[in-house]
Parts: sequence; structure tokens; C-alpha cells
Amino acid sequence: MHQTATSPPPRVLHLTQPVEGGVAEVVAALTRAQLAAGLRVTVGCPGGALAAALRESGADVRRWEATRAPGPSLAGEVRGAARLLDTVRPDLVHAHSAKAGLAGRLAVRGRVPTVFQPHAWSFEAVGGATAALAVAWERFGARWAHRVVCVSEAERVTGVCAGVRAAWAVVPNGVDCARFGPAPADAVRDGLVPALEPGAPLVVCVGRLCAQKGQDVLLAAWDAVVRRVPGARLAFVGDGPGGDRLRARAPESVLFAGAVADPLPWYRAADVVVLPSRWEGMALAPLEAMACGRPVVVTDVGGARESLPPSAVADCLVPAADPAALARAIARLLGDARLRASLGAAGLDHVRSAHDVRHTAEAVARVYREVLGGRPTAGHALTDEYRESIHS
Repeated sequence: MHQTATSPPPRVLHLTQPVEGGVAEVVAALTRAQLAAGLRVTVGCPGGALAAALRESGADVRRWEATRAPGPSLAGEVRGAARLLDTVRPDLVHAHSAKAGLAGRLAVRGRVPTVFQPHAWSFEAVGGATAALAVAWERFGARWAHRVVCVSEAERVTGVCAGVRAAWAVVPNGVDCARFGPAPADAVRDGLVPALEPGAPLVVCVGRLCAQKGQDVLLAAWDAVVRRVPGARLAFVGDGPGGDRLRARAPESVLFAGAVADPLPWYRAADVVVLPSRWEGMALAPLEAMACGRPVVVTDVGGARESLPPSAVADCLVPAADPAALARAIARLLGDARLRASLGAAGLDHVRSAHDVRHTAEAVARVYREVLGGRPTAGHALTDEYRESIHS
């Protein structure tokens, strides 16, 4: 980043709206890695668990009031982001997710090197006129991003197909392999899953309870799973706006654990981890589960295919919004302990080699160096390097 022996390291300002789950994990892990590398890191975000965790890691956390969705509060959020810029005077701004990307880029307008990371495109979450407006903004706002960082090649292609002309970089999500690791399921199940019979099959779904994550599709598939695997239990780990509707439809074999501070025990307790999303950039939960040596079943949405070891695609990838296909894949894995062990071992090796958070931090650092070292070049991407890493 063109430092001299006496010049201070770059100051990075991360901006993020209220986030939980995967995006919060990405921001927290990246912040910790950048602090360890000697960068000066400030995070603008609302209060809450993420802010507390970032302060514990040593980050300079500034309160930035922001909501998840665009609305009347946007003008105030842009002014708040502008005040942060004046106070912090960052060398680089890194905005995470659609809302922070909107408010942040409107505040900065390219005057400071800016990295935008969508963490799944906003226009995939809506339809009709709202989706058209979101696409129009992303096309316009790309001029104020020195790099648009996508977490998968699929996410980048979605942006290109929507007409977003950007200076692209692809940096796959990573997980802390020192934190997420294998452990015997029996060692963590006691007290975690009430009334679970010894040896009973357990399926775990970790994620915000919302339309994006597709828990309703998994619930629609669950009766067919239980018919084929009697005694199986399903645990939803997380909370969100779809929780009440799911609880109203769920049979007794389904457990709602609610929001948890740490999903690690649930991954380790699972026989199979499932994420039936309708759209993603690259979901973090399957990577965390594979880092724990657990087989996963995921839907064929953005980044999912890239996140799996090639040998696991046939068994672990199913079409989105297809309860019958989802039920068949889950039941097959629950009924075959040898296949589960093989897939778990393959997933563990894959995550350690291709999705360690240290690789992610190093790739983001390269993007920062490029952005701080010169003007962006439209169409630039790190995709060749990424393709080599996932096929090696």
C-alpha cells in the first residue's frame, strides 16, 4: 500500500447497516485480520452484538444509525456517513451490503477510494418496480466504487447480467478454521437438543428465518424426510421475520433454537447441515459446517456450487425451491453413515485449502493495495486466480 518506514498504515472505514449471521461474521473476521496486520480500522455501524464484538477485538467503532431497507431515513444516513468521513478521514471506505453501499457511496461519491461488497445483490430479494429501481441504482452507483468485491463468480456474473459495469474483484468467503473444527456429535448434544434419543438423526439449519434462507421449503420437505427416516429431528437455529409462520406450521419433530451467540455447537451436533436458500452470494453457514467436518445439503443458488468440493456436488446440491429434491438428498445422507463421513472429510479438506479466512483477508488486502495504488480499471477481476484456487 506504498507505505514508507515512517508513514502510518492506511485507515480503513467499514460501513455496515444492521447485520447478523453471515455478513456480521465476515465483517468481524475481516476487521480482526486487518487489525492483526497493522491497519488502522474504524467500523461505522449501529449498536448491538456486532459493535460489541468489534470493540472487544480492538476496532474503533463509531455509531452509524442505519436501517436494513431504503426509506425516509436514507437522507439522514447519508449525512451520518458524511460526518463519519469528516471525522475519521479514512484512506479507503469499504461498504458492506446493499443499504450501506447505497448510503456510503452517496456520501463518498468516489472522492475517497471505495470498495463495495454486496453480499448478495439487493435486486434478487425483491420484484417488480422495486427490483428495477435497485438494478438502476447498482448500475449508476458502480461509478463510485473503485472495486466491487463479490464473494463468488456467480455473484459477479449476476451483476454483469444485470448491466452493472464495475471494476470487479472476486474474493470467496472464508471461515476461521482455528475456531470451527470437528468434534464428536455426542459430546455436544447433551443439553443442546431436548428429548433427543441416543443416535437419533439430527438435521440443523443455521440462518436468519426469512424468505431468502428458504426455511419454508425445508419445512415443506420435512414430512417426506421423517417418513423415510423415522425419529429424525430438525433444528432451526436463528430468528427473523419468518419465525412465527414457520412455528405455526412445524410438527413436534422440529425444534426452534432461536438466535444463538455461537452456532458452533449446533454444527458439531448435526448429522447433516442444510441451507435451502433462494438466493445468496456465497453463504457462510455451509462453509462453517464443512469446517466442522459435517456434510451439507445446499440449493443451487449463487456461490453454492463454488463453495462445495467438486466431488460433493452430486450428493449435496439440489435445485432451489424444490421440496421433493431436498427431501431425497437429506434422507439419503441420513441413511448412509459412510457417505456422510466421506462427504464430511472432503468438505473439511476443501474449506481448509480454499476457504480459510486468512486467504480471504490476504485477497482483500491485495484489492486494497490495487485501489490505493492507482485508478481502477473497468472490468478488472481476480477471477482467474480464484478459479485456480477452487480447482487445485
